[in-house]
Parts: sequence; structure tokens; C-alpha cells
Amino acid sequence: MQWYEDEVRALEQSTAGVNGTRPPVFYGSSSIRLWDTLAQDFDPSVLNLGFGGATLEACDYFFGRLVPPVHPRSLLLYAGDNDLGDGRSVEEVMGWFGSLSNKVESSLGAIPFGFVSIKPSPARFSIIESIRHVNGLVRSEIESRPSGYYVDVFSAMLNETGNPRPEFFSPDGLHLNREGYRLWGRALESYRNRILTG
Repeated sequence: MQWYEDEVRALEQSTAGVNGTRPPVFYGSSSIRLWDTLAQDFDPSVLNLGFGGATLEACDYFFGRLVPPVHPRSLLLYAGDNDLGDGRSVEEVMGWFGSLSNKVESSLGAIPFGFVSIKPSPARFSIIESIRHVNGLVRSEIESRPSGYYVDVFSAMLNETGNPRPEFFSPDGLHLNREGYRLWGRALESYRNRILTG
């Protein structure tokens, strides 16, 4: 976890002045961190706590340092992509998701807690069945929680033949481009009240 330490420390320092505002928090990997147009695509009140290359394991590990101190009114998570890309099993990923979910419940109470489905990127098309499997398991798990919800971006990012739509991705075939983030912003609209009002 040492690899993430500098960025996590920078996030801790940048949120020191958040006291009392209870922001909606978006948490997770670089798909969150790189969302530079988040204020424009969704809402300017959101606090972005993404960090580069983050795995779900890392999100679980650093949760206590990054999320509870800002007292979020809601939490939206995107992670798991990098774990599967690193060859971790579906069972391992679900273990970390369960651990993080329990921490959310025990430290933050019944705030709205959402999960953005793992995206079907061209660069990771070879593991799309594992992605689909984790998405299905996470959906069942998070929707069983009273304040949990699942945001499906996976379906809209596939074409009619079941392949990733390249128009949503940057040239590396992994990260989102401007159109990809616009799509995510639209997908979140129906959850706006849960995210913003808590």
C-alpha cells in the first residue's frame, strides 16, 4: 500500500478545510480521480476522493483515513477494475467490497451508499466475464442494504454486439474520455437526490 501513500496524504491535506460541510463524496480509482469535469457533468458540491491506480483493496485499506474525517452526507464508490486487471479473483474482490461496506455502515451509519458498475473497457475486454460477475454480485449485495444502490454504466457502454463502445474511452482503451464522463453524469441523474441530500 506504500505506493499510494503520497497521494493519500495529499488528499488528507486537501480535505482539512471541509469541516462541517458534509459533502457528497465520490471515492475510488483513477476513473473518479480523473473526472475533472465532475462539477459540470453532475454537481459542484461533490468532493472527489479518487486516487490513481486504486484497487478496491486499497479503497478498503485507506477508507478510515480518507472518508469518515469529512463526514460525508453520501458516498459513491468506483473500484474493482484494477483488482481484476491485476489478476485478483472475483472472491477476493467481493471480500474487499464486503469489508469496505461494513466500514461504511459502522463508521458513517445509514448514509446513501452507491456503487458505479465496473466499466467494460476495451483494454480489459479479455476479463469482461469476471467484470460482469463482480458487477452482479455487488449489485445483489449493495441493494440488500437499506441505503445502498447500484448505478449501471456497464450496459450503456456496450454496443449491440456486446463490445465496448470506443467513443467513451481515451486512446489507452482503459480510462474514460469526455464523452464517457458525460455518460456517467447522465447515469447518475436519477440518483441525484440520494447523492446530494443524503
